[in-house]
Amino acid sequence: MDYKKAFPKRLTEVRKELGKTQDEMAVLMDVSRPSYTQYETGVNFPKFENLMKLAEILNVSIDYLVGLSNKKNI
Repeated sequence: MDYKKAFPKRLTEVRKELGKTQDEMAVLMDVSRPSYTQYETGVNFPKFENLMKLAEILNVSIDYLVGLSNKKNI
């Protein structure tokens, strides 16, 4: 699966499943709201350290977020 398509879709899905807003995610990530929104729209992709933060906050594996696995957790 192409990470450029999978990542924004899965990030949005998992965030919504957890009932979090984009504003809440931006605060938890310590990034601006527009920066976080760019992750979900696929305009921009997080650096590895922020990808690790996202996986931890959302309690999913990085492999799941980028489309390498269909298992959310390891």
